[in-house]
Amino acid sequence: MNREFEEIYRLYAADVYHFILKLTQDETLAMDILQDTMLKAITSIDQFKGHCSMKTYLCTIARNEYYNHVKRSDNRNLPLDCAQNAAAEEPLEHRISDKMQAMQIHRLLHHLDEPYKEIFMLRVFAELKFSEIGSLFDKSENWARVTFFRAKAKMIELLQNEEDTYEQK
Repeated sequence: MNREFEEIYRLYAADVYHFILKLTQDETLAMDILQDTMLKAITSIDQFKGHCSMKTYLCTIARNEYYNHVKRSDNRNLPLDCAQNAAAEEPLEHRISDKMQAMQIHRLLHHLDEPYKEIFMLRVFAELKFSEIGSLFDKSENWARVTFFRAKAKMIELLQNEEDTYEQK
């Protein structure tokens, strides 16, 4: 499965990236959405029924990821007092859930091997660009992207395994 997905990434990533770039007009955002698209594709590959090409399937996921980004960013552009009111109106259960999930991610992060753990932390918590991460390791920007993608996939797997364990109890 891992080799198959690497082949899919190799064959379609450039086309999907250019599609997203046309939507976003922002190279960094396009690359972030590409990574999210590929991650979503690998975690939901069983939903691909073959009714369209793989490229069309990936572009559909990318388009949906872009729309999700736009929806999330709409709230960021509110005046400060409106944003504070929106945050205050968020139900307590959601705020607690977000904090609990953040703690869960921090705890599971320690189960990742190097360099995945460090790449994940540099990208998510330090918000470094892939080019900056690559240069820290004397590697290419593409190496940093692929390594981060694999780290995210491992984190999702750990989260799913933990949820499955919890449901069995």
